Amino acid sequence: MKPRRLASLLFLVPLLAGACVTTTRRTTTWGGYVGYTERSGQVEWIRETVERHEGQPAAGAFAGAVLGGLLGSAIGGGYHHDRWGYVHHHGSAAGAVAGAVGGAMIGAAASQGSSEERSYEVTVRFDDGGYETFLYPESVPFRVGDAVRLTPQGLAPM
Repeated sequence: MKPRRLASLLFLVPLLAGACVTTTRRTTTWGGYVGYTERSGQVEWIRETVERHEGQPAAGAFAGAVLGGLLGSAIGGGYHHDRWGYVHHHGSAAGAVAGAVGGAMIGAAASQGSSEERSYEVTVRFDDGGYETFLYPESVPFRVGDAVRLTPQGLAPM
């Protein structure tokens, strides 16, 4: 197999692997208006964002079958010389089928599973009329309507 052909086949792996995972994002908002800054105030609204990463086993199986078939065909097979002395490689159907089956199984297994990430935005209306939004990556220690104060470390309950 020519090095250039093998390199181009290996370049396809990351491109097809990206087609095996789907990311969705859902945002929920409680409360009202966004604005800007200052010291003590009240939680105006909280927005929850849920980002889901879901594997697509069918897409993974398809991508694995395509790559496995191409690589199995390229690795299997044999060579022959034409009448001018040039060497030519011809793929093997058995290698293509074996590669496609193996690639489909590996691709489907690699694409299974899901994960979920949550983040929260807390918007505070300060006593001077300003607003500010704070990001919490995992959980929120406040509820809408809670009295809070801004410290150098962030928001704190009153």
